[in-house]
Amino acid sequence: MRLQLALNVGNLEEAVDFYSRMFGVEPARRRPGYANFAIDEPPLKLVLFEASDGAADDSGCCGPGGTINHLGVETETVEQVLEAEMRLTGAGLETTGVDDTMCCYAEKSETWVTDPDGSRWEWYVRTGDSEVLENVVVASH
Repeated sequence: MRLQLALNVGNLEEAVDFYSRMFGVEPARRRPGYANFAIDEPPLKLVLFEASDGAADDSGCCGPGGTINHLGVETETVEQVLEAEMRLTGAGLETTGVDDTMCCYAEKSETWVTDPDGSRWEWYVRTGDSEVLENVVVASH
């Protein structure tokens, strides 16, 4: 597993250049308005969403540059997502339930929880590729 940090950025090209130099790696995936890095040291999935006008779009994808989009934990298996879901709900936390989705140019199984200050946390496993940026639920567990 590794932590995920998803940031809204004002200029994707500048952000990609900065983080490539900062972590010494190039993005693992690039799409219009989107880039993600699979960083080994420190173990981190860094995701960048470009905000075109500084406001969130209708899907809630992107806020103003320089803000956190969401946080997450990337797991290795669907079973780990299901285990996290059981642990979170067992601890009395409200989750979205586990859904299979297409989002952020990937197919995923995921669950979401929101902290007391409104920060969104995603527990997920990437199961394939997609060409969809917005979150589309395909099936629920």
